[in-house]
Amino acid sequence: MQTGIPCLFMRGGTSRGPYFRAADLPADRATLARVLLRALGSGHPLQIDGVGGGASVTSKVAMLSSSAHPQADVDYFFAQVGDTAVDFGPTCGNILAGVGPAAIEMGLVAPREGVTIVRIHSVNTGALVSASVRTAAGAVVYDGEARIDGVPGTAAPILLEFMDVIGSQGGMLFPTGRSREEIDGIEVSCVDVAVPMMIARAADFGFSGYESPAELDANRAFYARMEPMRREAGRRMGLGDVAGRVIPRVALLAPPRTGGTVTSRYFVPQNCHPSHAVTGAICVGACVLAPDTVAATVAEPDRAVNPVPIRIEHPSGQIDVAMTCAAHDDGFVLTRAGVLRTARLLMAGELFVPGAVWTRSQAAGAQSQREETGA
Repeated sequence: MQTGIPCLFMRGGTSRGPYFRAADLPADRATLARVLLRALGSGHPLQIDGVGGGASVTSKVAMLSSSAHPQADVDYFFAQVGDTAVDFGPTCGNILAGVGPAAIEMGLVAPREGVTIVRIHSVNTGALVSASVRTAAGAVVYDGEARIDGVPGTAAPILLEFMDVIGSQGGMLFPTGRSREEIDGIEVSCVDVAVPMMIARAADFGFSGYESPAELDANRAFYARMEPMRREAGRRMGLGDVAGRVIPRVALLAPPRTGGTVTSRYFVPQNCHPSHAVTGAICVGACVLAPDTVAATVAEPDRAVNPVPIRIEHPSGQIDVAMTCAAHDDGFVLTRAGVLRTARLLMAGELFVPGAVWTRSQAAGAQSQREETGA
């Protein structure tokens, strides 16, 4: 017998995956990881026996529940599903774009006429995000005029506003205490804004910074050098042993070519992202604005307005981030970051996993335990 789990299958930004109610999944992490690995079909490069798409951006899961946080309506718990393991450490800003619509579809948030504001608590990092979702006649509106690079066509706009994004893991802009430092002879900035990252200049690795993801992914010598650096950056940032984990992420920067603020190649981390992560764009934008970073040596943002517009050129086009800054002795305090995304509901139904992985009686037991504890 198989176990059916209620599920919405959605595109969020430039990512895609199943969105579950947390109450419909196992409570303990070990069983949850096994369920998610099997649901997405991990262990096969095409994830042929599951709903994963055989790439990092299509191997993601969102789990939602009503939030006890006083400033949030919904808890958003994210999982990055790998070949053999699940990383519950990071968050994903693209999948986050689908959280507002999914919360309304699941009945966790009541829709308003016109625009419904969904206040989201990111369980993985503690971040608070406001999502403005277009709604009409008691339902989510998916059709619209907004276009984001990396996704064909247009859809209704979803404005994501990230609050208190500095220090997603440790509460510090520069977790190592330095805005610039060297790892293996390469100058990097270790920055934690929305997601921990190691940011470097593409030129320092012998790249122009304008290579395609395929060109970068074919250069396995680069990954062989970059991965030990990433692990050392994780150690210095207080993340411990990050082998097998997806944080810290890595970005290589270059000057803009088409009128943007900076060019970025973002790694996830063992492949180059086909476009760019939302949280990674916020972190790169913060690195551009912060004083004395490697990003500041290749980019010159327009500081004449606040929010400061940061346009990041990536392999599929560009992503725009609006960074709201406040005055401070060192000239930089980031208070809010806004990003425009879109999302679309692709399917609603049940996603099945073999009973040998998780049985219906276990599912009922988990739900009963949650009801007894009020979770």
